[in-house]
Amino acid sequence: MVKKRQERIEVTRGTGNVFADLGFAEPEEEATKAHLLMLIQQTLRRRRLSQTVAAVVMGIDQPKVSALLKGRGANFSSARLMRLLTRLGQDVDVTVRMAPRGRKHGRIRIVVEART
Repeated sequence: MVKKRQERIEVTRGTGNVFADLGFAEPEEEATKAHLLMLIQQTLRRRRLSQTVAAVVMGIDQPKVSALLKGRGANFSSARLMRLLTRLGQDVDVTVRMAPRGRKHGRIRIVVEART
């Protein structure tokens, strides 16, 4: 039996932020927006809101709700996505603190509390 020679596949360890790995100019902002989009999608599903009703609740038009549900958040800032979450009955807290000495730059992180 002849063994096939397996080619070596080069693997590069990711940074934990796919947007940084892909070379986006503002990777933390993109990751934050993606996370906020996901939270909006989850909230709409959990509340079983139609796109039409969701549009009324969030104060936007239905095509924008459709874009959000498809993960298209390019036309939305993080601040606007946070406002939409508050209109959906979610509290959004922003905490600013000094980065540890060992880290050159600060970071943006979203922490979701478990529902009790």
